[in-house]
Amino acid sequence: MKNLDRREFLKSTGKAAAYAVGAAAVAPILAKSGIGSGSAASRSEIVVIRNGDPAQMVQKAFELLGGIERYVKKGQTVVVKPNIGWDRRPEQAANTEPELVAEVVRLCMKAGAAKVKVFDRTCNNAKRCYRNSGIEQAAEAAGADVKHIFMKRFEKVSIPAGKLLRSWEFYKDALSADVFINLPAAKHHSMSQVSLGLKNMMGILGGERGELHQQFADKIADINTVIKPQITILDAIRILMKNGPQGGNLADVKQLNTVVAGVDPVAIDAYGVTLFDQKPDQMAFLQAAYERGLGELDLKKIGIKEINL
Repeated sequence: MKNLDRREFLKSTGKAAAYAVGAAAVAPILAKSGIGSGSAASRSEIVVIRNGDPAQMVQKAFELLGGIERYVKKGQTVVVKPNIGWDRRPEQAANTEPELVAEVVRLCMKAGAAKVKVFDRTCNNAKRCYRNSGIEQAAEAAGADVKHIFMKRFEKVSIPAGKLLRSWEFYKDALSADVFINLPAAKHHSMSQVSLGLKNMMGILGGERGELHQQFADKIADINTVIKPQITILDAIRILMKNGPQGGNLADVKQLNTVVAGVDPVAIDAYGVTLFDQKPDQMAFLQAAYERGLGELDLKKIGIKEINL
């Protein structure tokens, strides 16, 4: 089981186990990622790249993290999951920077990916979000398969490691991907204080997501026990400092020209919190994720390599 990827596992279980993706399929996902193995500290290495253009910063991040070939193999299907949730222009910083998305797609294709899928369950009208964010055009030009979410493609998954959630609907394309790359935008959020990588995973969820806002910390940790990205690349090129997650006022946007990348999603979010002059251990959702063994919270235990281009 430990050697199966998501696609192989789903194929091997067959239709009879369609709704057993949770209890059974989560096991190889967790084993593959190291979650719950006590290995968080040993794998918590992140890179912080500043002051290049988006493509340069992504290229440098992958170079320092072992190269794109470490994460993407020839013939694999890759999901690149940006934030495309809002009908906003790139300069308004509510969504992921389109050129960052495009460069990740190009690198995956260069590594031999058979297909790179880009999608998100939007909050505003999907057609407008995809177009006005700039992500649809940029990702398609780079070679990605960019499609809107189809509600029929959500599948109920049990969450055996869940504290409050015992099951939820996840997008099938995310579950079956060989490689999942998380590309969140760093921004303020009126409910959770900040929106970073762990929260960006809500974009692959079906159902009534508003229910997750009650007791959010434990519920977002529950969700993140199901799929662990192979790598998270946090877009802090422009960050929305207030009135998030939707924003709209350019006065709320701060230009940082920064990309933060690594394997440990909690470590990435812990560093991302500091961009808002906040402390990681004061974020309930990060504390919940850390206690669940999803990654390292203590910045003193995270290897941080900073590069100024």
